[in-house]
Amino acid sequence: MTTPQRAQERDAEIEAAVLGYIGAHPLAADTLDGIVQWWLPQQRYVTAHARIEATLERLVDDGALRLRRLPDGTTLYSLGRAPTPPAP
Repeated sequence: MTTPQRAQERDAEIEAAVLGYIGAHPLAADTLDGIVQWWLPQQRYVTAHARIEATLERLVDDGALRLRRLPDGTTLYSLGRAPTPPAP
């Protein structure tokens, strides 16, 4: 069951995504279907990409992941340290 507060949070998320997209693409115009299909997924990807990148950076800083740059500039992430075996 959805609470009114949860519905408001989802509405705020949609509002932020639409305004974020239109802020990045001020000449954009679309139908409801176009906004649902193109704007929101793209805006969520941009937002998620930034959050994922920040999380990966924290994991590298903590030593959980290792960052390696390839000659072409691509960044690879891998296990930073050997996992600790579970306690008996």
